[in-house]
Amino acid sequence: MIKLIATDIDGTILEPGYDFTPGVKSCINNLQKKGIKVVLVTGRMNKAALLIRDDLKLTSPVVSYQGGLVNDGGNILYERYLSEKQAKQIIEWARSEKIHINLYNNDILYSESDNEIVQRYSQAQRIKYTVKHFDEIELNKVNKILAIDFKNPDKINQFEKELPTVFPELYIIKSTPYFLEFSNPEGSKYCAVKFLQQYWNIKEKETMTIGDQNNDIALLEAGGVKVAMGNASEELKSVANYITDSVHNDGFVKAVEKFVLND
Repeated sequence: MIKLIATDIDGTILEPGYDFTPGVKSCINNLQKKGIKVVLVTGRMNKAALLIRDDLKLTSPVVSYQGGLVNDGGNILYERYLSEKQAKQIIEWARSEKIHINLYNNDILYSESDNEIVQRYSQAQRIKYTVKHFDEIELNKVNKILAIDFKNPDKINQFEKELPTVFPELYIIKSTPYFLEFSNPEGSKYCAVKFLQQYWNIKEKETMTIGDQNNDIALLEAGGVKVAMGNASEELKSVANYITDSVHNDGFVKAVEKFVLND
């Protein structure tokens, strides 16, 4: 019997640029009524993830920053972040490569310039950002750093392959074709879901995990029922034990009906 559903947001329950479908909202409401825990597990910053939780009227904790923060209504249950030294190394790398990065420190989004990239990103996420030179920020709690290149996804692919040897102590993962994320190795979706399983005394086999991108490989590995969306990356599909329909066709709802509601 499934007791916990850990789900990614973008591309899984939410089609980019659209609102949640009535099917997704109804499904999640039904799950909560049945006492099944539904946890959002996302790369989004905590403030942005909480907006989604409120939209869906969820009462469970939220996992944000790829697993670096588990927040239950202001009560921090689990947290991992980059050290000041690590953050400075990534900043210098980004400057040398002339690639834009978002810096998340104490759940505030910083950008060194007010450019089209951060404007586009913040608008899509429905969050505000602060323009400030990174050298002027006290890097005391860097939740993650996000490198963005909307024009050249091949560069993101290249960095994803090369950088683990440059920064072997970090967790580096591609979350969309345009995003490369840097975080604490214990700040993965896998680690966060494992923490919640222990926190609630829920077994792996009682957990369904579902996502659509490479950063969800860690998420799927934490579940007994591993579901990839129909629109998922080929890498994610290779680790799933079931592939559902796409986000456009309520694939999340169909997976829940198959593995949870019809259990």
